[in-house]
Amino acid sequence: MTDPIADMLTRIRNANTAKHDTVDVPSSKMKLAIAKILLDEGYIKAYELVDNGNFKDIHITLKYGKDKNEKIISGLQRISKPGLRVYANKEELPKVLGGLGVAIISTNQGVITDKEARKLGVGGEVLAFIW
Repeated sequence: MTDPIADMLTRIRNANTAKHDTVDVPSSKMKLAIAKILLDEGYIKAYELVDNGNFKDIHITLKYGKDKNEKIISGLQRISKPGLRVYANKEELPKVLGGLGVAIISTNQGVITDKEARKLGVGGEVLAFIW
């Protein structure tokens, strides 16, 4: 697999479209940081690290509206890819849907949202957009 983060976002997108309650993703530090941002921003209910013998998975519980026809995550998009990295300095940090969505940025302060990066005055690699 050449892009594990894109794989994680695709698994979440597919599970959301198929109206599944949970989705399992192979674990890494970067994916745990992205799952924490999704939880903090209110896009998922919960996540937990599950040990499956030889490897660990992140068990993500998806969030829906009153019924399963109302999706909380309406869009997930990978921005920086292995073939074309996308970086933004503190002045060029993107706003997703005019501030309604969230951009996930990998900075020297860790993996944070675009709002936190503006507050800290740092730039970095633009990993993904969520709205």
